Amino acid sequence: MKITSVTQSRTLLIGGVIAALIAGVVGGYFAAHLGMADMPGMTTGKGGVSAPPGRVGEKESKEMGAKQGMEGMPGMSTAPTGTIFIPAATRQLIGVRTAPVSYAPLAQEIRAVGTVEYDERKLTKVNLRVSGWIEQVFINAIGQSVRAGQPMLTLYSPDLLATQDEYLLALKAQAQLEDSPLAEARQDAAALVASARERLRLWNLNDEQIAAVERRGKAERVLTVYAPSSGIVLKRQALPGNYVEPGTTLYELADLSTVWIYGDIYESEITSVRLDQTAEVTFEAYPGETFRGKVAYIYPYLNEATRTVRVRMEFPNPHLKLKPGMYGNVMLHVDSGRRLVVPKEAVLDSGLRKLVFLDLGQGVYQPYPVKLGRRSQDYVEVLEGIKEGDRVVTSANFLLDAESKLASAGGMQAMMGQIGMADWQMRGAYEKKMEGMEGMGKGGVPRGKEPVSAGSGRAGEIAPPGREGEKEGMEGMKGMKGMKGMPGMKAEPGKPVTETRQVSGFSLTFSTVPETPKAGETLLRLNIIDPAGYGATNAQVVFAYTMPMPGMMESKAKATHTKDGIYEAKAMLGMGGTWVVTANVTLPDLPPISEKFQLAVAGGGM
Repeated sequence: MKITSVTQSRTLLIGGVIAALIAGVVGGYFAAHLGMADMPGMTTGKGGVSAPPGRVGEKESKEMGAKQGMEGMPGMSTAPTGTIFIPAATRQLIGVRTAPVSYAPLAQEIRAVGTVEYDERKLTKVNLRVSGWIEQVFINAIGQSVRAGQPMLTLYSPDLLATQDEYLLALKAQAQLEDSPLAEARQDAAALVASARERLRLWNLNDEQIAAVERRGKAERVLTVYAPSSGIVLKRQALPGNYVEPGTTLYELADLSTVWIYGDIYESEITSVRLDQTAEVTFEAYPGETFRGKVAYIYPYLNEATRTVRVRMEFPNPHLKLKPGMYGNVMLHVDSGRRLVVPKEAVLDSGLRKLVFLDLGQGVYQPYPVKLGRRSQDYVEVLEGIKEGDRVVTSANFLLDAESKLASAGGMQAMMGQIGMADWQMRGAYEKKMEGMEGMGKGGVPRGKEPVSAGSGRAGEIAPPGREGEKEGMEGMKGMKGMKGMPGMKAEPGKPVTETRQVSGFSLTFSTVPETPKAGETLLRLNIIDPAGYGATNAQVVFAYTMPMPGMMESKAKATHTKDGIYEAKAMLGMGGTWVVTANVTLPDLPPISEKFQLAVAGGGM
């Protein structure tokens, strides 16, 4: 009796285990089918596959576009890429602030370092047109101030003395022939006087000095030289007793009543500078004092070394405070009128793109690319991207940008994970349920096709039952059509890459090894030829490469010089598809060069 009882207990235990196993199999069976029903494109079609309970009436995949097929996948949110949600407590903690996009006056300020120079129109040289000896010097120091008409020195010149005597004789002859009945004689005497007077004028005697000679009736032994203009003595070569010849420069004078100030303006700002524009300058020597002038000339060429354009400004200098050689801070004010502007703190500039974060309300923020124009001290003009009335983030936007990038990367990982889960679900489902799908034969093989190996790639290997033609079967599925356009979803055919460009006189030839790039390690090569036709051996080359798809980070590889201007670096191209390689070249004393090349990489994908 005891033995029978034990036997019954064992029988009941074994029966319970068997029942649990059967329940697990049945549950797994229906779970697999429910998972397949949730996948885009796995809805009821013409093949006669029945929809699970509660799914009756679902739209057929033929009515759904590629985009609709992707929207049902977990991780594929309908929100724009990078959109994030920040709770109110977190916003207060990190200090998120926003400001409206509005039209406002845009007052631009252009700053430059200015150098005071002489007004070249007011430089004067004092020289003589007759030879002789200097006897007295009245202006005898460099830096001395001189007024126009002030005596500077006296000169003894035998030629000038003889000319004065000729002039006096001509005057005497004219007086004697004044009552002559011969008109021709009177005319000749008058012409002789005029000729002698003109010679004295050409030798820099003014009318008062000539009249003084006439009054005295005797030649002046020494000639007094007067200052032709007012100014400061810059150079002096007049010394008592020196013998001078015609053309000898005795003094150089500079009138400092006005001065020129030169400033170098960056080429990006030169369009905002115009003639007669008001300019201001300040000096450390005169704190709190501002001098005002105007733009007099914009030079028509660019300094290639500094990438600046020289601008000449004219400033009055009545008290001679502005001294040539002084350095000052120049400021040009530009009124651009009313423009659509945002605070400059709202713009994130990575070099490749410029974006702002839009406040969509309820703690939702979206990154948005913008095109910018002119800048002021506090605001920047927006040309494209957003409109008046939008609100943009002005504080903590760097934290929002980091969170947005993480969200984008997380969405991409979720999407790729769902693709892998879909593949697992399709492989784990009962094969006979796939026979009824449109375009699928027995065992998941497209009708009319022979069985092939199931992804092993080894010749002669027989695919497991029900797995024949698996890849072809996936391609025939309706829902997979919407996934074909995704980067990395299929192997792309590679193309040979050899491209030559001319930049700033240099020849840049980009190529890869192998010539047709494949997924995996690839050698990037850049050959740089200078304008003389020789290989540039003193360059620094850095390759930056990435795929143009959301969530992909840029990788960099520093190239090494091998020979004759050839630079090489190894890059790991993780999958087939389109890659963008940026070659950043730095050459001594030249602006940086950045050129982008596009690669069609073979291999990779699902």
